[in-house]
Amino acid sequence: MIKTAFVFPGQGSQYVGMGKEITDNFVIAKRVYEEASDYLSLDMANLCFQGPDQELIKTENTQPAILSTSIAILRVLEEIGFDCGITAGLSLGEYSSLVKSDVIQFHDAVRLVKKRGKYMQEAVPLGIGGMAAIMGLDREKVEEGLNACQEYGVVEVANYNSPGQIVISGEIEAVKTAINKLSGLGAKKAVLLPVSAPFHCSLLSLAGDKLKGDLEGIKINSPKISLVTNVEAKVLENKEEVIPTLVRQVSSSVLWQDSIEKMINLDVDTFIEIGPGKTLTSFIKRIAKNMDRDVKTYNVEDLKTLKILESNR
Repeated sequence: MIKTAFVFPGQGSQYVGMGKEITDNFVIAKRVYEEASDYLSLDMANLCFQGPDQELIKTENTQPAILSTSIAILRVLEEIGFDCGITAGLSLGEYSSLVKSDVIQFHDAVRLVKKRGKYMQEAVPLGIGGMAAIMGLDREKVEEGLNACQEYGVVEVANYNSPGQIVISGEIEAVKTAINKLSGLGAKKAVLLPVSAPFHCSLLSLAGDKLKGDLEGIKINSPKISLVTNVEAKVLENKEEVIPTLVRQVSSSVLWQDSIEKMINLDVDTFIEIGPGKTLTSFIKRIAKNMDRDVKTYNVEDLKTLKILESNR
C-alpha cells in the first residue's frame, strides 16, 4: 500500500518569523497559536513571529514554539485536504506526531513540552555537557570510538540522523576527546555544537523521571494512525507504550535513520516535513538514496512551500 508520511522537526529548526506567513493567510493556524497562548500564559504568536531570538532559543520556549508552529501548519494541510497514513517526529517533533495521531491533545502537548524543555535544561549545569556532530563515519565506527572514550566520562550517541550524520552527547571533556578519536578513525568532520545541554544521553535521565509525573496526569489515547517512535524505530502498538517511550526518549538515542527506513519498508513513498526548516527532508533523501529507493519529499513551512506541495497533489 502506497502511503504518505507526515514528519515533524525537533529543536534547532526554530527561527524568528516561523509560521507567520501561514498564520497571516489561514485562520485555523492563528487559532493554534491562540490556544497555545491561553494554556501557557505566553504570547506564542509574538514569540514565534517577533522573537527576540534570545527568548526563542531558551529550551523551555523553543519546544512549545516549534510544536505550535508545526501543528498550525498541520491544521492548514488538513483543512485543504492533505493527510497521511503514518507519522514520526525527531525528538521534540514526536510530540507533534502524537498530536497528529490523536494520542495526546494539543493543549496537553504544548504544556508538556514546555516542562520537558525546562527539565532538560535543568538536568545538567551549564558548561558541564556538550554535543558534537560527526560527519562521514558509519555508526559502527562511531560506536567503536565512543567505547574507547568511556574512561573520560559519559559520551553516547544522541542521534542517528542519516548515513554519515551522527550526533554525540555527554560530558564536555569526554565529548572533546571523542571528537579527536573519531577524527582519527576517519570522520570527515567532527565539531562541537552550540547547544545548552547534552540532549539524548544518560545525563538527562532525571529529566525523564520528572516528565513521567506530568505524563501520568494527562489523557492518553490509542493512536488513530501509525506512529513510529524514536527510541525503538517501531510502530507504536498501544497507548500503554506512550509514557515509557516518552520517558526513555529524553535520555536515549534518537533512531531517526532507522525510523525512516522502517517507513520506507512499509511502502511509504512520500514524506512531507511539516514545521520550520527542511533538515528532515535532507536526511530522508540521504536515507532513501542509501537504501536505493525512490521517494518524494516536501517540506511545508510557508506559502511558497505550501504551493509547491499543492502543485504536486
